[in-house]
Amino acid sequence: GPLRGDVPLPGDKSIGHRALILGALADGATVIRGLSSGEDNASTITVLRGLGVAVEREGDLVRVHGRGAEGLRAPTAPLDCGNSGSTMRMMCGVLAGRPFTSRLDGDASLRRRPMQRVVDPLQKLGARFETEDGKPPITVHGGSLRAGRIEIPVASAQLKTAVLLAGLQAKGTTTVVEPALSRDHTERMLPSFGVAVARPEPLAASVTGPARLRACEIDVPGDPSAAAFWLVAGSIVAGSRLRLRRVSLNPTRTGAIDVLRAMGARLEIASLDPIGEEPVADLTVEPAPLRATTVAGETMLRAIDELPVLAIAAAAATGVTTFADAAELRVKESDRLATMAAGLATLGVRVEELPDGLVVHGGSGLEGGEVDACGDHRIAMAFVVASLVARGPVRIRGVEAIAVSDPRFLETLERLCGGSA
Repeated sequence: GPLRGDVPLPGDKSIGHRALILGALADGATVIRGLSSGEDNASTITVLRGLGVAVEREGDLVRVHGRGAEGLRAPTAPLDCGNSGSTMRMMCGVLAGRPFTSRLDGDASLRRRPMQRVVDPLQKLGARFETEDGKPPITVHGGSLRAGRIEIPVASAQLKTAVLLAGLQAKGTTTVVEPALSRDHTERMLPSFGVAVARPEPLAASVTGPARLRACEIDVPGDPSAAAFWLVAGSIVAGSRLRLRRVSLNPTRTGAIDVLRAMGARLEIASLDPIGEEPVADLTVEPAPLRATTVAGETMLRAIDELPVLAIAAAAATGVTTFADAAELRVKESDRLATMAAGLATLGVRVEELPDGLVVHGGSGLEGGEVDACGDHRIAMAFVVASLVARGPVRIRGVEAIAVSDPRFLETLERLCGGSA
């Protein structure tokens, strides 16, 4: 049946990670409202507690009792990042400047993900690391850092943030330069904690250390990556009308919205007052006949996390949609290109796997079948959306991974379907 009603989105987990970490490095108690209940943000809380930071949580309201960077204490056990690559990479930047040794570890999926890309730029600032052939676990030998100019090889907000967090602890100005503009939540949030961020070049950000952060209050808007699943579902399920409130519309995160609009989706955007430095809006979506498009370059950079569910939209659209410049997806929680290609083929969709993308032939509809999410939350949610328009039942192995980002996803779906999901 149709999906109708208001969608309760989890708080943006990218903003949540940063609020927790900066709160821990600040002097005083930082209050965070709207934090996601997903496992990724919970992993950051676990790591911070392992460093002696008191974190109190009541639902989506969190108080972080910051100790300042100097107040972090050496952990007595490995710091468990769970499935969260964001936690691990950003904490490398924090721990690089602390005068003790620590060990960052995670689950089996995280242990397969590349970490040399964050280790290399931090070592140029004087940090020392040990990895397992460039993968976790990571041993961080922290100590005195030197400021500098760091050019990172890929556009990555996690790498950029790690360098900036290290730079806050070094004497002098640290500048990080990336090849294209990645998410800028860190740069937007630091001034709330009393730290100025300079932008000496269009693709560069600088901080001057050593810096003292002061506690503040942070409101976390709705996660646009989580919103994308509902925007696609509302676009392809007949008779639907969904409203998503207070969604982050940070311009580095709106790629999926731009792609869906290019495909002919019926989206209404009602802008609201910003939350801190983050633009937000209420979104409304209704069904529309979607048409094929091409997603590449700068648009792909802003939509890369949403490719799995955009591939479902492409399967439901008329024509051939090409996704390119997405090689980064091969080293996420799963190889998302291979996993999506295999799942779509199982559901009767003609799909071609490229080294850096997918070619999806839409228009023939989706069949039922059994697909494997490979323990990847975005893959699992994407195939849940596919099941809403498939001609037969879709069985998804590994659907429990959804809890990583949105534990209420299936419950919300059932409510929006009137209990028929």
